[in-house]
Amino acid sequence: MTQVVDPEVSRAKFDREVAAYRNLEATYRKRGWLLLDAEFPEIFVVFAATKLRPAPIVAAVVVDFTDYDLQPPSVRFVDPFTREKLLASNVQFQMLRRPPMPGIPPEAMAALMQQGGLQLSSMIQANRPDDYPFICLPGVREYHDNPAHTGDSWLLHRGSGEGSLVFILEKIWMYGVDPLSTYNFQIQAQVTGVIAHLQGIPE
Repeated sequence: MTQVVDPEVSRAKFDREVAAYRNLEATYRKRGWLLLDAEFPEIFVVFAATKLRPAPIVAAVVVDFTDYDLQPPSVRFVDPFTREKLLASNVQFQMLRRPPMPGIPPEAMAALMQQGGLQLSSMIQANRPDDYPFICLPGVREYHDNPAHTGDSWLLHRGSGEGSLVFILEKIWMYGVDPLSTYNFQIQAQVTGVIAHLQGIPE
């Protein structure tokens, strides 16, 4: 990505995003958010599922503020140990969303999900398994750069809070990390994955 905006302007806005995060860092750490590196233009964050014991690292992202905020931040999923970009086939993580159904009790919602009567959508998108995935979310550069969203310009969202560091991390946590509540064990006691509690999937 190229820097068109005066780098000092983008850097000042980057520093403001980091400072806003640092002000509540203890709260975010309790949620399992771990900011490991913040050097302009990139911020590296990993997410642990704190409802599980032991708490596993389930996702890691690099949020790139190049050309911010003429452009929204770019978000890419990375290996939490090497920081290498992950292909869609290597992202062992989901961000699921259910349709809004106001007035339905949580028990009825869970029953609908278990019976397959409720269609969940994935916020992590890729055209092919060997593509780099992106988060289908306004405020994320890959969303606004996607031809399917040409009618939803970043300029319609700029200044709304969408595209801020905490907004993006909050959505990753809400839809991908917080619903994880159970380990899935095989007979050999080998961990094969983590399972989202059905009632915990937000709309």
